[in-house]
Amino acid sequence: MSEKKTWGIIGAGMMGMTLALRLAQQGDKVTIFEASDKAGGLTSSWAMDGVVWDKYYHVILMSDLNTRRILKEIGLENECNWVETKTGFYSDGKLYSMSNLVEFFKFPPINLIDKFRLGLTIFAASKIKNWHKLENILVADWLTKWSGKRVFEKIWLPLLKAKLGENYKNTSAAFIWATIQRMYAARKSGLKKEMFGYVSGGYERINNEFAKHLKNIGVEFKYDSKIETVNKEISGNFILAISDGNTYQFDNVISTLSSKESVRIAPQLSDSEKRQHESIKYLGVICPSVLLTKEISPYYVTNITDSWPPFTGVIEMTALIDKKETKGNHLVYLPKYVNPDDELFAKNDNELKEIFLGSLYKMYPNISEKDLHFWGVSKARIVFALPTLNYSKNVPGIVTSISNYYIINSAQIINGTLNVNETIQVAETKLKEILSNE
Repeated sequence: MSEKKTWGIIGAGMMGMTLALRLAQQGDKVTIFEASDKAGGLTSSWAMDGVVWDKYYHVILMSDLNTRRILKEIGLENECNWVETKTGFYSDGKLYSMSNLVEFFKFPPINLIDKFRLGLTIFAASKIKNWHKLENILVADWLTKWSGKRVFEKIWLPLLKAKLGENYKNTSAAFIWATIQRMYAARKSGLKKEMFGYVSGGYERINNEFAKHLKNIGVEFKYDSKIETVNKEISGNFILAISDGNTYQFDNVISTLSSKESVRIAPQLSDSEKRQHESIKYLGVICPSVLLTKEISPYYVTNITDSWPPFTGVIEMTALIDKKETKGNHLVYLPKYVNPDDELFAKNDNELKEIFLGSLYKMYPNISEKDLHFWGVSKARIVFALPTLNYSKNVPGIVTSISNYYIINSAQIINGTLNVNETIQVAETKLKEILSNE
């Protein structure tokens, strides 16, 4: 029997906890270091005037087999609620329902020929298996070829700009392929309906149960422990120095931090490795959470093709989750994806409130300040890596020049969109690569 090893994992998000779960299950000793005071990372929750729910919007698809497997292992499989949702579109100052084919063909902003080309584009993308070829094509070029110039400028371009800003110009067609693939996966086989799921209590409950399960199988958590440096000694052991001055020793270390942070804390890495990791371009997010006393629409997600709203889309969470979760209030997210150096990060909550809520009230004249119960903003400068041309060939590997120091993060999602299910899959597949080479 091989000797069991010690592992230090940096980051207690879904990535770090999944890694810890699989390592602990094979008998290794695992310690997770987390800079904040609880587990979760980008799936963390917060209190909104007594309502506890996710800081950023999350949903579970029936096809999210990785997520559902984790839920089963931590005892929450039967706690998942499945709901049929509707989709809205805001175009030319009007709100339209786009939840079925009939509504699609009634959609006024584009003519029948353009609708056919738009539908053909989505269908074609859903049938493509070899996504590698799409990495060589700019998303704007691919969509214009399939949908035509009018549809691209009227529908696709506003959606791309909302999600990517001007970065869409350097993004590969693999991005829209992955987005459409996930959209299709949301439709329950045979019913062709969007079935989304959530666990009662949200990710607050999932993260707490996951952490509890890990502790029960021997995983140790070190909260409020920001890693300052990771250094390998001549003896072969790693020394992790954390912000409070304490140090810890391990045989192996995995960083789930962003690529830039993962190389910053490891000064022994080569300069070329550091440059490769630092060259990955990330997008951040400004995500206001709003609790309202009345409903704004029946749609879980409303896509926006008009250019003036500051947010990417409108996510009405209580079109999915039971309002008992929000004490009778209606929870709405107003996400805006931006570059990490965007000026919005420098604005305070009141400034952002004026920008975002002013536009929300304009879009939905039936609501006003008197209907506002809570306003708050979550911000993250590093959220997802932009899938630029030939991304899979350029993304750094998990193995580094420091033996037994590994970097596994969401930048290694190369044929999917950023979500919990893909994060878990990367954690499990990359860990198998590490263990198979030991």
